[in-house]
Amino acid sequence: MTEYGPRPVDRRLPTEEARDLLMLVRELAEREIRPTAAEEEDAGHFPRATFTLLSEAGLLSLPYDEEFGGGGQPYEVYLQVLEELAAARLTVGLGVSVHTLACHALAGYGSKEQRAEHLPDMLGGGLLGAYCLSEPSSGSDAASLTTRATREGDTWTLEGTKAWTTHGGAADFYTVLARTGGSGAHGITAFLVPGDAEGLSAAAPERKMGMKGSPTAQLHFDAVRVPDSRRIGEEGQGFAIALSALDSGRLGIAACAIGVAQAALDEALAYTAERQQFGRPIVDFQGLRFMLADMATQIEAGRALYLTAARLRDAGLPFSKEAAMAKLFCTDTAMRVTTDAVQLLGGYGYTLDFPAERFMREAKVLQIVEGTNQIQRMVIARHLAGPEKR
Repeated sequence: MTEYGPRPVDRRLPTEEARDLLMLVRELAEREIRPTAAEEEDAGHFPRATFTLLSEAGLLSLPYDEEFGGGGQPYEVYLQVLEELAAARLTVGLGVSVHTLACHALAGYGSKEQRAEHLPDMLGGGLLGAYCLSEPSSGSDAASLTTRATREGDTWTLEGTKAWTTHGGAADFYTVLARTGGSGAHGITAFLVPGDAEGLSAAAPERKMGMKGSPTAQLHFDAVRVPDSRRIGEEGQGFAIALSALDSGRLGIAACAIGVAQAALDEALAYTAERQQFGRPIVDFQGLRFMLADMATQIEAGRALYLTAARLRDAGLPFSKEAAMAKLFCTDTAMRVTTDAVQLLGGYGYTLDFPAERFMREAKVLQIVEGTNQIQRMVIARHLAGPEKR
């Protein structure tokens, strides 16, 4: 690591309260997250204590209503908090995004009684959530999921396997999409399943090239019984709930991607200012200066794109197309910027002594999660030209 710290981003925030919040987050990240990020990622350590700290600080509840313990912050602010956390450690930033996604169904579609019973603990009681949509044979084609929930009186029995679950085996609750009717999107229902439910088990975490501190695992539902009081929304409404959550979740991934890209740019700037070749810092060579300029421009463009989508969401306007655009552009930007950061560090960029290689490995997964970037292009094209002709 270089002796230079990251440069604070010049942010346009809507209130002084939001500005104070971002300063608090940046200080917390620099004190509690960044110093041990490389070591803990290398060891595959899941930072549960960090999530407990974030919960106590009110940072796991920011975009939700204050009535049930939320922070009452607009998405415009929440996403910039995610960016700061991801810049310090992607496992943490992405983990907060996943937790927020896991709370979305209950907060948006649960009854008043359900929200009063569960949301305070979910948002600020130290609990950590996960989201269960994908399956081993149902990824991009999420509507083909086969995990089934069968009703007997006031109880549902869940059978099946979920895949690629972030926080799988570590979460306190899971928002689970299961089939309750016929095939297709209209036969799916959402459930809130406790992490300690009988019959629920997690496989060994996947062995990943990056984000080793974030457990990603299959979940097995072996006759898991869930009362009807934990069904979220109406029967058959689950896929619509999932899609609404994914639009918001894609903005979370976009913000995390810009955080990783910003961290990579900061490292590249600091290194090139220190590194001497031919009698002067290599940052003075025009070819490298142009690379840095392109990296910074792409980051600013990505930040502007996700904030535009967030402001549409905050205004209650449609934002699905803009969310897909933000996810696509920001994650592709993260991949380009982190790759260039490794190049700017030369041989050192390929070593574990500097974080550039970790940033590059982490950026790759952001082009895949919450809908691959190929799926994002399909979503955008559908908004532009209508459904595909079959």
